[in-house]
Amino acid sequence: MDEARNADMPDDPLDALEQEAIYAIREAYACLKPIAMLWSMGKDSNTLLWLVRKAFLGRVPFPVMLLDTGNEFDEVYEFRDRMIAQWGLDYVNVECPPVSATDPALPPKSRAAARKTLGLAQAIARLGLRGVMLGIRRDEQAVRGKERMFSPRTAAGTWDFRRQPVELWGHYQIDVPAGAHVRVHPLLGWTELEVWRYVKREGIPVVPLYFARDGLRFRSLGERDITFPIRSNAGSIDEIIAELAATNEPERAGRAMDHETEDAFERLRVAGYM
Repeated sequence: MDEARNADMPDDPLDALEQEAIYAIREAYACLKPIAMLWSMGKDSNTLLWLVRKAFLGRVPFPVMLLDTGNEFDEVYEFRDRMIAQWGLDYVNVECPPVSATDPALPPKSRAAARKTLGLAQAIARLGLRGVMLGIRRDEQAVRGKERMFSPRTAAGTWDFRRQPVELWGHYQIDVPAGAHVRVHPLLGWTELEVWRYVKREGIPVVPLYFARDGLRFRSLGERDITFPIRSNAGSIDEIIAELAATNEPERAGRAMDHETEDAFERLRVAGYM
């Protein structure tokens, strides 16, 4: 019996991660209609989109949405337009409300996240979404370590991690009240290093800002006014993988919002911004 069990186990750890993600993607699509995917054009988001295409034999059977503040890098918009045409995506551009519509008590950089949350709430209401798929990972931030792969949100968009359902044996929470939705995180258990190894193995396209130019590169992509490059000479995926294997620096060290207070993070979480 042990030999039979071992025979079913993938030799490459990336295969196990891929299988789990594809199972979650198919479950979400089968049980949470209508559903859409957030697509930021970052490496995680592109990896998730690649997995969706694998799950459905080269197509994406639901809309992909950019929460657009108008502050993305030019390279991100160029990448978006190219991939929409190349992969035949059903793309929805969600124009986010202005900063003036957000909570003025939040720190300045955190209000960018609040803009996106307001835009997402409007898109969920307009499209009547029951499911929203995202490419977040537990190892990015402490607060994301509290997520489940299928994470219910209330009708107001808030998240109470203390009341999240237990996930056992591939059974996920899909029953939510009217007006509520479930956020689905197929990459939740991946690490940054595993994402890059998968990008290399699969040949997944990524925005060129990830590769070093003049001694700088972006490790994490956000809006251009709150995201900054790190010092790096990694100009290829192999060099990025080697760099990550040797560093203890947090991935989002270049995100200005992540340097604001923990109190701001708590207010964002309670209000449904995280």
